Amino acid sequence: MSPHVLILGGTAEARRLAAALAARPGVRVTTSLAGRVTRPGPLEGDVRTGGFGGAEGLAAWLREHRVDALVDATHPFAGRITANAARAAAATGVPAVVLRRPGWRPAPGDRWHPVASLSAAAGLLPGLGRRAFLTTGRLGLAAFAHLTELHFVVRSVEAPEPPLPPDTRVLLARGPFTVPDETALLREHRIDVLVTKDSGGEATSAKLTAARELALPVVVVRRPPLPPGVSTVPDVPGVLQRLGLSGP
Repeated sequence: MSPHVLILGGTAEARRLAAALAARPGVRVTTSLAGRVTRPGPLEGDVRTGGFGGAEGLAAWLREHRVDALVDATHPFAGRITANAARAAAATGVPAVVLRRPGWRPAPGDRWHPVASLSAAAGLLPGLGRRAFLTTGRLGLAAFAHLTELHFVVRSVEAPEPPLPPDTRVLLARGPFTVPDETALLREHRIDVLVTKDSGGEATSAKLTAARELALPVVVVRRPPLPPGVSTVPDVPGVLQRLGLSGP
């Protein structure tokens, strides 16, 4: 019987992994999307959309669909999904791999302020600037809604969910972004502080270079901790090796 790999997707790495697995003869791949993005790009293999109903629901799905390996390739901040995946894999005995792009690291000249949460980021902002560029995604902006004295520029792929800070301008855009474009944006909107999650990768890292060149402070929300006993691999070749599919 062909091995069946379930990918918990939503990232560029998940898309690349699905293509790599689908290209291998005899491998069946299913990518599961949470459904938060209304227009996901094309994916190789089978696609399902929506939640599983927690760890127990995911475990039941793994059994019902005879999944041979589970790859968690969700966003680094999808902590609940990662925890549920680890529990479901342990309950079913299905081998599991977590695919996570490496986090960003500060470079000389960076003025980073690491914090553990969006609420902590909001607490720092009044002391760092008056015009903030928020690139933390469209969810969770309620943490900044009480900051009525600050001006916010919020960038996300799709319209953010309310509540928002009262003085907010929304920019809808999808990366990758270039350093010249990010520099121009920061200057045009007179941004004096950047807020971002440590998503990692190069598609959205240009803002960090632009902020460094403009000597702007950057509030960086750290990734949530991984469940106990869970480790990660940084790229698609690493996942294929773990699954025993790295050969020609």
